[in-house]
Amino acid sequence: MSATRAALPPKRRQVDADDRPVDPRRGSTLLRHLVVVLAVGLLLVAVSYTVEPFRNFQLATVAAYFCATAGLTVLTGLNGQLSLGHGALMATGAYTVALCQNAFADRGMTGGWLLPLSLGAAIAVTVGVGAVVGVAAARLRGPYLAGVTLAVAVVVPALAVTFDGVLNGEQGLSVPVEPPPVALGPYFPYERWQLWLCGAATLLALLLLANLVRSRYGRTFRAVRDDEVAARLAGIHVARTQVIAFVVSAATAGLGGALLAVLAQSVSPGAFSLTLSLFLLMAVVIGGLGRLAGALWGAVLLVALPDLTHSVTELLTLSPAVAQRLEGNLPLAIFGLTLIVVMIAAPGGVQGLLSRLGRRLRARRS
Repeated sequence: MSATRAALPPKRRQVDADDRPVDPRRGSTLLRHLVVVLAVGLLLVAVSYTVEPFRNFQLATVAAYFCATAGLTVLTGLNGQLSLGHGALMATGAYTVALCQNAFADRGMTGGWLLPLSLGAAIAVTVGVGAVVGVAAARLRGPYLAGVTLAVAVVVPALAVTFDGVLNGEQGLSVPVEPPPVALGPYFPYERWQLWLCGAATLLALLLLANLVRSRYGRTFRAVRDDEVAARLAGIHVARTQVIAFVVSAATAGLGGALLAVLAQSVSPGAFSLTLSLFLLMAVVIGGLGRLAGALWGAVLLVALPDLTHSVTELLTLSPAVAQRLEGNLPLAIFGLTLIVVMIAAPGGVQGLLSRLGRRLRARRS
């Protein structure tokens, strides 16, 4: 019996994304990501003590947008799904955290654990919405997929007007947030606390995303993006992979929207219009599609653009009506021109350009 068994050819191993050998570098990758996150966290704390309160608020806003752009990078850059509805997913997270915080305030509940609980609820609700949209998106391709996400971007903010009894229509909802912990001192700047809060949430989300991208799920995302037929022949469940990518992206978008609501202490449908979804998509393309570091440049651009627009309108001598109209349309024009210039000069985005420059410098040194 043993001789017969030995004579048999070895059983062919199935080539499947769920049956891959364990990468021996996975532990070192996780450790490296942890070190980077801790270093960036310490840097944020140090910077928060050296800049003025408004800059702390801007950095906190960058962190909130970074959550959304990082998730969209995973969806579009790594998995190849085009989404024009991430502004609506951010609105879902923002309204959820507003409803939770108001419910806690009405019941007189206090405590430092309430806001993390509200943020967790925002992520959970957005994950549910993302799963529903992701299942539909997994059956569509190209312009049909973009059309579905575009419809989501239009419909979700409109629900605030339809259910004005709960969501207060165009006026929106306030987001009551407790002051910084007493242990930080009675005169601790609130903007610094906002930066700490948003920075901690964003770094945790990025740690999870970075490890996801380097795991077998990240490899299946890229395989489906590059060639769905080849991925299916390799044993990858394409539809399930696409739904997972959409859910992950929705979770980070919901967290980003919730953080923006906490920063503004209010939420309204006008803050999450279709324009925001277009800005998010253009931001990740300009920053570097498919790179988490590129998503950071996109988030910085989203925050810097309003200041740039305001500075341009101040330099021009215009009537108040024309200045208001220009300030409303100028950001989209600047974004479009920047996108065209970047695609011509640096097709890989800002991060791709920096990577090429870094490689050239290393080559010259060697």
